[in-house]
Amino acid sequence: MAFKKEVVEIIEPRDIFVGNVKAEITLEEFGEYESEICAKANESVKRLLVEYDGIIRFNFRHFPLTNIHQRSLKAGEAAVATGQEGKFWEMHNILFANRKNLGTTSLKLYSKEAGVNNKRFLDDLVNATYGWQVQGDLREGIDRGVKTSPTFFINGERMEDYEYEDLKKGIEDAIKNLKNKGKGKSAPVKPVIKVIAKVNADEDWAKPIYAERIKGKPIPARKSSKNSGQRPTIIAPALPAPKPAKEPKAAKVAKPAKEVKVVAKATRASAKAK
Repeated sequence: MAFKKEVVEIIEPRDIFVGNVKAEITLEEFGEYESEICAKANESVKRLLVEYDGIIRFNFRHFPLTNIHQRSLKAGEAAVATGQEGKFWEMHNILFANRKNLGTTSLKLYSKEAGVNNKRFLDDLVNATYGWQVQGDLREGIDRGVKTSPTFFINGERMEDYEYEDLKKGIEDAIKNLKNKGKGKSAPVKPVIKVIAKVNADEDWAKPIYAERIKGKPIPARKSSKNSGQRPTIIAPALPAPKPAKEPKAAKVAKPAKEVKVVAKATRASAKAK
């Protein structure tokens, strides 16, 4: 009978924070546990976390310089291993406090001091179970321009220095940027727009009229089969067709004058002569 292999989801270093997890300002460090400078920077970070409690969150990424510090790689793996049990920051500070003694056996003892009781802890170190996570941080750091440790970022912006005052100034600048964004002016109210529309444009008598789009009472668009599928055109209500002008009455033609009956008069005159 085949058994399904258990899949264990590894918590990545980029997802482990200390401070206000939902803070809008992220202080991020690429460092290692065997470095004296990184140990000094860690004290500055702890001070900043207290000073800006609730305002910032801190994320530590592994950047072991193995050509200088050969034990920094395994120390990073040990930190990731303890992070799987929610003890990353305890181990983080213990490693810095014991940076001159980071042998494999010592790392096992430090994990117990941090509160981890994983019986496979030593095996995981020997087998480099979390080596991919440390190497992943290293590659990402190189892609982001990191060349040495420690290197700090504040909201993705790389800092030129790692001293306390420099980091504090970077945080203050980030706070100001957030405030400026929050004070962004609302979009100006658009003025009343005048739209020229023609009514029954096919007819000669139609004239342009003006319609105003009043806030809250837009002019309804009239659907047209010609413009189906296109943005509707704003058309003003149709005007009534003008009444056709009355035709003028024809002028009366004068009746011809009555003809005088000359014949009858002539007849009467001839009768008298006889």
